[in-house]
Amino acid sequence: NGPQNKFRPRNIIIMTTKRLNIAIIGLGFGAEFIPIYQKYPHANLYAVCQRNREKAEAIAKAFGIEKVYTDYEELLKDPMIDAVHINTPIQNHAEQSIQALKAGKHVACTVPMATTVEECRQIVELTQQTGLTYMMMETVIYSREFLFVKEMYEKGELGKIQFLRASHQQEMAGWPGYWEGLPPMHYATHCVGPVAGLLKLEAEYVSCFGSGTIREELAKIHNSPFAVESAHIKFKNSDLSAYVYRSLFDVARQYRESFEVYGSKKSFEWALIEDEEHVVHTAKLPEHEIPAKVKVPDYAHLLPEGIRDFTTKGVYDVAENTHLSFTQGAGHGGSHPHLAHEFLMALVENRDPFPNAAQSANWTSVGILAHESAMEGGAIKYLPDYFNV
Repeated sequence: NGPQNKFRPRNIIIMTTKRLNIAIIGLGFGAEFIPIYQKYPHANLYAVCQRNREKAEAIAKAFGIEKVYTDYEELLKDPMIDAVHINTPIQNHAEQSIQALKAGKHVACTVPMATTVEECRQIVELTQQTGLTYMMMETVIYSREFLFVKEMYEKGELGKIQFLRASHQQEMAGWPGYWEGLPPMHYATHCVGPVAGLLKLEAEYVSCFGSGTIREELAKIHNSPFAVESAHIKFKNSDLSAYVYRSLFDVARQYRESFEVYGSKKSFEWALIEDEEHVVHTAKLPEHEIPAKVKVPDYAHLLPEGIRDFTTKGVYDVAENTHLSFTQGAGHGGSHPHLAHEFLMALVENRDPFPNAAQSANWTSVGILAHESAMEGGAIKYLPDYFNV
């Protein structure tokens, strides 16, 4: 099962006989999860929170939600709330997660977990101290492509895994201003998550190089000059390493979140262009027969019946309301209902979710330390041990 948090303290009891009251914070991308929670058998979408009251009340009315908050601290005082799902800007993730855990709430948070290693450590420590659950809602490890490769691996079709590679290339022009100039590896979990997550490996150290430069007005915001950052990750207690690369500005490339795995029997390679078919290579065949295009199936059958439709549709299906993450991200591979399902079942079953707090911290810290490495010319950076906090 891979690295896990320490045993959850016995004094934390999850009430499995009632629906869990969920509050969603941030209603841009976060609104995608409203109907999923509303149709989930163990959940009650209890409240929404958005600083803009007019927007918050409009969304609440559209979905029939009675409880509306514009102040996050006030929301956390509500004793009826069991868990919060945070979908706010990156710079708020750690602070809001820490506040929620201190207030006795379970936390699901969109990526990344934090922007500093110390914040990651604080969140992991709080889960250990309180027995509460934290899950980083990493979309790629619940995408249909990842689930397809995972199924192949578990059936033994890939053979021995030899190498993993992933990329996340995205043009962030037109996104909210807080994205401007962001170091590419500070938003790296979409490529780190799958290479670590397939075999549930722990990243031990990382080395990263920067390449090219972005416009000066962007570079000076975070003192981050690089157009592309590419990193090698060495995994602990494993013969495996992985290669990941990221770009956010001034690189001509269609959006691509790719994940590739190379095995002794078969290998999976992501299509170069969106909507094209992926490729599986099979060993020991005539050279022209080695590659074969494959149609990756949907995995809605793994979900409760009421939320299966959400692997192929969402709130933003209407063209004029399409969220940028869907325009560029192809609906995140149908991952949203899988993420909600894993978080809620972890609470119901009183177990760690995947990824748990320590795994989330490890994946996030790969990116944080990779950027530090790039700024130091590729210096090796060792990760903290979050699994023995």
